[in-house]
Amino acid sequence: MAEINQPTGTWTFDGDTVRIVPGHGRGVHALRTMLGEIALPLAAVAGVSYEAGRKAGRLRLRLRPGADPLTQATGGALPDAADPYRLEVERDRAGVAEYFADAVRDARTIEQVEDTATDRFLLPGPAVPLTLHGSDGEMFFDGEEIRLSWNWATEEAKKSTGTHRVGLADLAGVSWSPPRLESGYLRLLPRHGPHMGKPAHDPNCVVLWGWRPGREVAESALLAAAVTARLPHPSGVGAAADGPLAKGPVAGQTDPDTVLRRLRELGELHRSGVLTDEEFSAAKKAMLDRL
Repeated sequence: MAEINQPTGTWTFDGDTVRIVPGHGRGVHALRTMLGEIALPLAAVAGVSYEAGRKAGRLRLRLRPGADPLTQATGGALPDAADPYRLEVERDRAGVAEYFADAVRDARTIEQVEDTATDRFLLPGPAVPLTLHGSDGEMFFDGEEIRLSWNWATEEAKKSTGTHRVGLADLAGVSWSPPRLESGYLRLLPRHGPHMGKPAHDPNCVVLWGWRPGREVAESALLAAAVTARLPHPSGVGAAADGPLAKGPVAGQTDPDTVLRRLRELGELHRSGVLTDEEFSAAKKAMLDRL
C-alpha cells in the first residue's frame, strides 16, 4: 500500500486502484469537493510523474485518452487547482510522492497496462441529477434529458426561445470552456441542425461569466462529464460506462491478447465497483466465448 496525505487531498494505491479523496478547507477547489472520492482503476492510468518545485512539488496522474468522462468533456482545460488528478505536495514530502509514483509505475509495468486510447469509459460519470447555475441561465440534467431556462441577464434572442428540453438521443456531444479572462460556456451540440454562433445567442448554451469562477467551473464540468458519460463513447464503439451496453465486448475483437487485456480491464472495473457481480460475470463470459 502506498499513501500520500496532503492538505488538498489523500491518494492511496493498493496495487489495483488509486483512491483519491479530496481535502477540506478553503484551499480545496469546489470541483474536487463535489466529485468526492474517486476510485481510479489502474487500467485507466497512462502514466504518473512527480515534478519537484522550489516551494512545493506536484504529483500528476495522466489518464488514457477516452478512459474518463470528466477528462474527455473538459479537454484538458481544467484549471490546475480543479484537476483531481494533480496533487500539490509539500517540499518535505517529496520522497513519499516519488515512492507513490514508483509504486503506480511498477504496477503498470507488471500488469502491462497500455497508454493507448480506450474504446469505452473506464470510470463512471458523475451522479445525477445535476444543475448548472450559469450567468445567463440554468441547465438541469436528470440523466435522460437536459432542461435549459433563462434569467434576467439573457440576451433577448435567446430568452425568446423560452425554456426547452434536449434529450440525450438528440445530442452529438457537449463543448465546454471554463470562465477565465473572457466568458466561458457549456454548449450542447445537437445531432441535427445548425450550431448557433456566439454563446450569448445560442439557446443550447449557458454562459459562464466567472462571477463565481470556482462554483461555475465545478458545476459546468460535472454536468458536461455526466452528459458525456451517457452518450456513445467518442471511439464510436458501444455505449458509455453508465450504459447497459458499455461492458460487452467490441465486435470483431477475437485476438487472444486483446481479449485477455479486456478481461484485466473488466476485473479492474469490478474491483472498483463500477461493475456489479452480475455485469462482471456476463461480460467475462462474453469475452471468454471469443477465445
